[in-house]
Amino acid sequence: MPDRRVFLRRALALAASGFLAPAIARARSRARFSGYPFSLGVASGSPTATGFVLWTRLAPEPLSGGGLGPESIEVRWEIADDEKFSRVVKRGTASADASRAHAVHVEAEGLEPARWYHYRFTSGGEASAVGRARTAPGAGAGDERLQLALGSCQHYEQGYFAAHRHLAAESPDLVAFVGDYIYESSRRSGRVREHRTPEPRTLAQYRDRYALYKTDADLQAAHACAPWLVTWDDHEVANDYAGDRGQDLDPGFLARRAAGYRACFEHLPFRPSVLRPDGEYRLYGTHAWGALASLFVLDDRQYRAHQACPRRSRGGSNVVGPDCEERTREGRTMLGAAQQRWLDGEFEASKSRWNLIVQQTLMAPAGRPTAGGVQHWTDGWDGYPWARARLLESLARSGAANPVVLGGDVHANYVANLHARPGDARSPVLAAEFCGTSISSSGPNPKVVAAIRDANPHIVHADGSRRGYVMLDIGRERLEARLRVLDTAARADAAVSTAATFAVIAGRPGLAA
Repeated sequence: MPDRRVFLRRALALAASGFLAPAIARARSRARFSGYPFSLGVASGSPTATGFVLWTRLAPEPLSGGGLGPESIEVRWEIADDEKFSRVVKRGTASADASRAHAVHVEAEGLEPARWYHYRFTSGGEASAVGRARTAPGAGAGDERLQLALGSCQHYEQGYFAAHRHLAAESPDLVAFVGDYIYESSRRSGRVREHRTPEPRTLAQYRDRYALYKTDADLQAAHACAPWLVTWDDHEVANDYAGDRGQDLDPGFLARRAAGYRACFEHLPFRPSVLRPDGEYRLYGTHAWGALASLFVLDDRQYRAHQACPRRSRGGSNVVGPDCEERTREGRTMLGAAQQRWLDGEFEASKSRWNLIVQQTLMAPAGRPTAGGVQHWTDGWDGYPWARARLLESLARSGAANPVVLGGDVHANYVANLHARPGDARSPVLAAEFCGTSISSSGPNPKVVAAIRDANPHIVHADGSRRGYVMLDIGRERLEARLRVLDTAARADAAVSTAATFAVIAGRPGLAA
C-alpha cells in the first residue's frame, strides 16, 4: 500500500487535472454561441485497427479564453463512410466541460480496419468542418503501404504554415508531429505575423496561445486530412527545459510546466489515457500499422536529466568542449528509467517489418571541431551520449528489423547513418535517420550546418536553409523519404518542391547507396 504522502500527492494531482473527474452538471444540449463554436477546427489521432480519437474544442471567441461560461455543453459527433454523411456508421454525444477548456476527446471504436472515414461535430445548431481519419490495418490485410508525413517546429511569428497546406494536399495516411507545436517566445526581428500576447506562464495564457495557432487555416487542413501521432519538445512549455528545471531556474517552474502540459493535452488529439492518475502525462507508446510498421513514439523532454555544464547561474543548453566531463557521465538519461525499460521490451517484442523510432531531435553525433577540441550542443542527443549508446545497444541486441529514426527540433534536414557505436565508422551501420526541417521556425547558421556535415561522414545530407516536412512512403521492401521544402516561409502562398530523395532497402541497415 502506498504511504499517506504518496496517496495525497496522487489525490492532489487528480483534483488539479480536472480531466478524470466526471462533469458535475448535466451538459446543456441546446447552447447559444456568440460566434462560430468550431473556430479551432477538428482533428483525429492515435489510430488503431478498430478506431481513433476525435478532437475538437468549442471556442466562439478563441483568442480571449474561448468565450464560454462555466457550464458544460453537449457536443454530438458522427462518423460516416462518405463525405456527405449519407451512410453514418457511428454517432454519439460528448460533454465539453469548462474545466477542460470545452475540448472533447472522443475514443471512437467498433470501426473496420484499414478504412478511411469522415467525421464531424455539431452543437447548438452549428456544424464543424468535416475531417478524414483512417483506421490502422490489421496484420496482413491492407498493410502493404504506409504514407507517413513528418513535421515539427512551427513558430507562428517566423513563418506561415504553407507547409501544412502542401502536406494536407499529399493526403498521407498518418502524420507524425515531433514537437514544438507552439512557441512560448517571440523575437523582435524577422516576424511575418505576431503573437500579440505576452509569453505564456499560466493555463489561461497557454490556452490562448494554442488557440491562436489553431486558428490557422493551413494547420486546420493538415489536422483534418489524416490522423496524427504527437509528442512534445520544449517550446510547448519553455525553451530548453529539462525534466523539472527551466533554463532560467525559476522556482515556480513545475507549476508553469503543468499549465503547458494541460493546455497541450486540451488542444491535440491525444487519448485520455495519456493522463495518468498520479498526474503524469505519458505520451510515449507504440502504434502499430499492421505487420508493416511499429512506430515507437518517445518523450525525451519530461524525464531527462538536466543539461550538462550549463552557463553560469542558468539551466538549459550550452555548447561545450572536452572540458565538460559531466556530458559523458554514465547514467545521464534522456528517456528516464521507466520509458527506457518500456522501449527495451518493445524492441524485443516487435515482429514488424519496419521499426520507426519517432522522437524529437537529431540522434546522429553532430560535434564540430574547433581549436579547443570538438564542441557539442548539450540539449540534443550529443548532450546525452550515454543515453544514446544505451538506446542503440538495446536496439541492436533486440534484432528488431529495419530500424529507422525520425526526428526534428534542429530546424534543418539531416539524413544520416547511425552506427552501432555512435560516431565510430568502423562499427556496423544499425539504422538510417531522417531528421526533418521546421514547418516555419527560422533555420540555423548555414556555416554551423556545413561544419557539422563536413566533420561527420555518417551525415550524408544537411541543409537548414529551407522550411518544410518529410514524406515517407513505406512498403514491405523499401522505404523512400522525400525532403519537401518551401520556396519561402515568408509567404502564405509559397510553393513546395522536393530537395532530395533517399531510400532504405529492407534487410540492408542504413541508407541505400
